[in-house]
Amino acid sequence: MSRFLEVESLNVYYGGIHALQDVSLYIDEGEIVSVIGANGAGKSTLLRTIAGDKEIKSGNITFRGERLPKTSYETVSMGISLVPEGRRIFPNLTVYENLIVSTYTRAHSKKSIDEDLDEVLALFPRLKERLKQSGGTLSGGEQQMLAVGRALMAHPKLLCMDEPSLGLAPIIIDELFEKIKQLNEERDQTILIVEQNAFLALEIASRAYILKTGSVTREGLGAELLGDPSIQHEYLGVHDDTSYEDED
Repeated sequence: MSRFLEVESLNVYYGGIHALQDVSLYIDEGEIVSVIGANGAGKSTLLRTIAGDKEIKSGNITFRGERLPKTSYETVSMGISLVPEGRRIFPNLTVYENLIVSTYTRAHSKKSIDEDLDEVLALFPRLKERLKQSGGTLSGGEQQMLAVGRALMAHPKLLCMDEPSLGLAPIIIDELFEKIKQLNEERDQTILIVEQNAFLALEIASRAYILKTGSVTREGLGAELLGDPSIQHEYLGVHDDTSYEDED
């Protein structure tokens, strides 16, 4: 039986840099899988490659048993949507237009699209209040909600999220991650998250991978990695506070 998504011995170059080195991982349907690592570890390159935005030097990516196409347009049509780092909404389009623009790959009826729009607006009520506003007038948190909503309007089977907490206030981050859990629990949405905030990423994940300088160095259940002292020390900023008394 094939995996929902499987990455096998993936090698990708970014300019002259060997950004991903023999990376292998998998996602089963209905999971939240997180990939954590420091800046420059290759996390965003991995996500962009899965989304069809980066060329594969060698290796293979299969989605629901089929090899991924070479373009992002075909990848979206196949059922993979990316919420990019930095949101990248269309600032001059209204909230409604931003949401509808991602339905261009769909062959569904207007009724089906309207139903999905209602679900997105139910998930993010603030967007409903701002449907006629330009995307560029929204707050950072609202823009992130819009970016997630836009990706959902493509009706993805796999939702990929690149640094969703970046640049957001803590209270907005908590709200956003609650929405991510809600998507997974209530809609059985399969989600791949690349995130520098290791605590959030591991707390929400069914399973997780540690990426370091382009290679997978650890993998396991999110809860297990979250409780691992070496992971806590390197990625969560938790240090051993054991003190020692001076000898007489």
